Amino acid sequence: MSMIDFSAALDTVTEHWTPKVVARVNDQYVKVAKLLGEFVWHDHANEDELFLVVYGELVIQLEGLPDVVLGPGQMFVVPQGVRHNPVAAEECGIVLVETVTTAHTGDVIHERTVAIDDQIS
Repeated sequence: MSMIDFSAALDTVTEHWTPKVVARVNDQYVKVAKLLGEFVWHDHANEDELFLVVYGELVIQLEGLPDVVLGPGQMFVVPQGVRHNPVAAEECGIVLVETVTTAHTGDVIHERTVAIDDQIS
């Protein structure tokens, strides 16, 4: 058991779009990541994905739906099967909560895809 300080955990992240697992709650991973620029359109067929902004601003583009704009302290859950693309015009620090089976970029293989083994601290 240990206390997690999200700001301190984000200080250990050195690469954008590279989540780090900081905790596990039952079958969910809690991750931190730094984002900058545009990610990649993808979905998670069987898993929801929670985004919580610690600092900065995050735009989550949703296929066929209005964009969601999040600031510090705000969160949004992307429902399973919804194609989405996170975008951060300036660096943004986030917390992600995802089922342990969630592949980083779903079925899309991209140069920014990070395997779960590489996300576990």
